[in-house]
Amino acid sequence: MKQKRKQLAKTSRTYRKLHRYVAIPLVFFMFLLGATGLLLTWKEQFQFKPKTHASSSNTLSLISLDIIRDNAIKHIESLSLSPEINRIDYRPNKGVAKVRFENHFTEIQIDCYTGEVLSVKQRTADIIEMIHDGSIMDFLFKNQSTPFKLFYSTITSLGLMLLSFSGFWLWLKPKQIKRLKD
Repeated sequence: MKQKRKQLAKTSRTYRKLHRYVAIPLVFFMFLLGATGLLLTWKEQFQFKPKTHASSSNTLSLISLDIIRDNAIKHIESLSLSPEINRIDYRPNKGVAKVRFENHFTEIQIDCYTGEVLSVKQRTADIIEMIHDGSIMDFLFKNQSTPFKLFYSTITSLGLMLLSFSGFWLWLKPKQIKRLKD
């Protein structure tokens, strides 16, 4: 019985060391994941995402994506920003197209009936998301692939899994030792 308790105590010390060696280097990244995850959960309430405007004139016919693209590029160039488009989120039911750009976090909303610029806003939620998944470093260093994102996500995910596992055993082992003493 005493030998069994000693073995459990030794195993518990091993898990405690493992837990500490993994947790200390990853504490900043785990905090960052938690904080940005919380902000992403509340992005609508904190208005980190631009509100979608609706077109006021839905009686006309829809204009082409080429016109939407050209109007967005013309407007973004007037702001002295890079015109390289990442995507156009086309919402014909609302009569709006959201144009997002490759090299900055600006979103332009364009009326799909008139081609008029309805809104120009910063997409703060995209910045938070890139910090959350680690791709912000790839964005800043202009990596075409995502080596930092893959490394960051892999290390933090494996670290959290290992901490969950070792934390469970750190909770369980003292209970087993106490049970053997009784």
